[in-house]
Amino acid sequence: MTSSVPLPYLQAYPPSLQQQAMGLVQSGKLGDWLLQRHPQAHQMRSDKALHGYVTGLKTEYMRNAAPLAKVVYDSKLQLVYQALGIHMRSGKNHGGKTQSRHEIRIVSLFKHAPEPFLRMIAVHELAHLRETDHNKSFYQLCEYMEPAYHQLELETRLYLTWLDAGGKRLWKDARDSDDSGDDR
Repeated sequence: MTSSVPLPYLQAYPPSLQQQAMGLVQSGKLGDWLLQRHPQAHQMRSDKALHGYVTGLKTEYMRNAAPLAKVVYDSKLQLVYQALGIHMRSGKNHGGKTQSRHEIRIVSLFKHAPEPFLRMIAVHELAHLRETDHNKSFYQLCEYMEPAYHQLELETRLYLTWLDAGGKRLWKDARDSDDSGDDR
């Protein structure tokens, strides 16, 4: 671990929480804490499985929202610049009518993460189907779909902080050799 830990993923949190996180990173205990909270990675490794998972959440909580054209893991997304995933809306003009297509792309690092982290990201991106801005209504919708949304967002950001500080990936499955590159 590095002696000076940058906390770009935690800048919106109170200084006291940032200090706690820094202490856990510097002592090398943050990884163990995360593994105690979330001992296993999910099994949705393919884009098809991810699409089914996100579509299931959408069907359960947002039946009337626009359909999803694509849900994929994307190794080209940059965590710092494009957060954990993105929701894209594109329009095509057919005979004077515009048809919207909605896509959700999730950073491929999360192929090997706990299911609650994946759920938090999926819920966040699904909420953008109804609310484009990160406002009160947006976060209420996130909490409706995942009551522990804010705690899971914090824990996901702590994991990213762990990785930025030089910590090893915690949930990498040795049997998965299809994406041996660094997804960050």
